Amino acid sequence: MRDSDVKDSVLAVDLDGTLLRSDMLFECFWATLAQDWHAPFTAARALRQGIPALKREMALSACPDVTRLPYNNEVIARIEDWRATGGRVVLVTASDQILADRIADHLGLFDEVFGTAPGHNLKAGQKAAFLTDRYGDGGFTYMGDSQADIAVWQRAGGAITVGARRAFRGKVEAINREATHLSPPEPLIWPILKAMRPHQWLKNVLIFVPMLASQSLAAVTLLQCLVAFLSFGLVASAGYVLNDLLDLDPDRAHARKCRRPLASGRLPVPVGTALFPALLVLGLATSGTLGWAFFGTIAFYFAMTMSYSLWLKRKVIVDICILAGLYTLRIVAGGVATGIGLSLWLLAFSMFFFFALAAVKRQAELVHLKDSGRQDAAGRGYRLEDLPIVTQMATASGMVSILVLALYINDPVTRDHYTSPTLLWGVCVLLLFWISRVIFVTHRGAMNDDPLVFAVSDRTSLTTFVVMTALGAAAALI
Repeated sequence: MRDSDVKDSVLAVDLDGTLLRSDMLFECFWATLAQDWHAPFTAARALRQGIPALKREMALSACPDVTRLPYNNEVIARIEDWRATGGRVVLVTASDQILADRIADHLGLFDEVFGTAPGHNLKAGQKAAFLTDRYGDGGFTYMGDSQADIAVWQRAGGAITVGARRAFRGKVEAINREATHLSPPEPLIWPILKAMRPHQWLKNVLIFVPMLASQSLAAVTLLQCLVAFLSFGLVASAGYVLNDLLDLDPDRAHARKCRRPLASGRLPVPVGTALFPALLVLGLATSGTLGWAFFGTIAFYFAMTMSYSLWLKRKVIVDICILAGLYTLRIVAGGVATGIGLSLWLLAFSMFFFFALAAVKRQAELVHLKDSGRQDAAGRGYRLEDLPIVTQMATASGMVSILVLALYINDPVTRDHYTSPTLLWGVCVLLLFWISRVIFVTHRGAMNDDPLVFAVSDRTSLTTFVVMTALGAAAALI
């Protein structure tokens, strides 16, 4: 269509996947589930009355903050250019009318807004018929992104695709040779990997602790730990994806978390919705190779992460206890996978040490909350005034963990287990330094969201851990 014809035509813009780098039905489902775990059952009941009824139910149950949704800036720029030349722009979407109205009110770019209403799903052929009846055959240019839009382009005078791959662009060009293509798609592999947070798999190194503590270095034991490591990594990644889906709205309000793949729109929410069960099934299937006891352990771990994501992360102090328990459970899983018994000293040290790290995580969030000028942590139960208490919890628990380690070193059984147990006192001193430094760094606002992630990227922490490892090895071998 010639630029001179723009003022005489209408630009009809799709919402999901076009104007928005997401899908409002999925957005509303996860927003609802974040507030009420009955959401899947509510959705199933509504679906029995048809797709439009499901969309209306989800729109009424929970609506994300439309001011923070991941809009496609290139599409917005094209809309503004169209309006600048005198053309009219309408939003026509299969999402519910309630949601379409809210988004249109926020953006202020549309002359008319049409969405799905009860009994009428404005998609594919129905959308094509609606636009043709209203603007005439070929009387509008349509901007869309999916296979369902082919029926619309067949009745449109102009075609604009958004995020279309080469094969799909060819289909549209077969309908309209002058089709325009915006926002070429990026490979999904990198956003998927980032959403899986492979750097967080470092926590699963705790699975090797029972093997190292008991000095059981047989090849079969190492292989069992590696399988357990992989299984925990996949299930943990499923939990991270689930947590990001449930936290879409709070993450978009966060200074750093807004850049996460799902929150930013780099990874479409429908893809994330499929990725979560795929990772979970693969992880559980892998765990089954180590026996039913380990399968039960990792299933319990996932149940705890589900409880945390859906409910417990909003409970003050309880959330810290759960995070500490999830760390310790990795050590337990290492013992279960290899059949190595766990000492009470190890479990006691783990609980206090990881409670301290979990408290540091909350301390870091509250420090950044203070810097942002807000009073309440989005999606959490903490307030800015809780910062001193959380800092004290982290400090006290960290010091107690060192006390437990000191008592363990002084235990006669430990002295029989190590050739030079006196060297382990150096580990105590270094751990005292490291915990104190972590709390100090966090207090100054230089801590990442997770202290373990900070540790592997901090030169001082890495040096400290290398020296502690050397001392532990020397105590056992020299």
